[in-house]
Amino acid sequence: MTECPAPEFIGATRGAPATLLRLEGLLVLGVAVAVFHALGGGWLMFAVLFLVPDLSMLGYLAGPRVGAACYNAGHSYLGPALLGAAGLYMSAPLIQQIAAIWVAHVGFDRALGYGLKYTEGFGFTHLGFKGRAARA
Repeated sequence: MTECPAPEFIGATRGAPATLLRLEGLLVLGVAVAVFHALGGGWLMFAVLFLVPDLSMLGYLAGPRVGAACYNAGHSYLGPALLGAAGLYMSAPLIQQIAAIWVAHVGFDRALGYGLKYTEGFGFTHLGFKGRAARA
């Protein structure tokens, strides 16, 4: 029988697995930027749209439960994967470029250690604790 981990580690990745997940995020960022470039995207569009997924943080104005749901919807790979698939199906390079930007943003955030959120608050993520949650 294994022991239950200390409460500060429940639901959060730490150590070597956390480092690997952050490196994966960096790799995803690099591949997404390369795909965006291969699709002929303009860098001004990339710069303008790169932080758009962070608008999902506005959900926290309605509380941590809604905030976590909104943030996770904007920072999961599911949304950009579906958007990219739709862009491929419709042969729409602009939609594919937007999907690549979205993937790049998620990879960037993961590389910085900002993971998917738990309802306890913004600082409680699957990649560990951030901000006040990390200091508590």
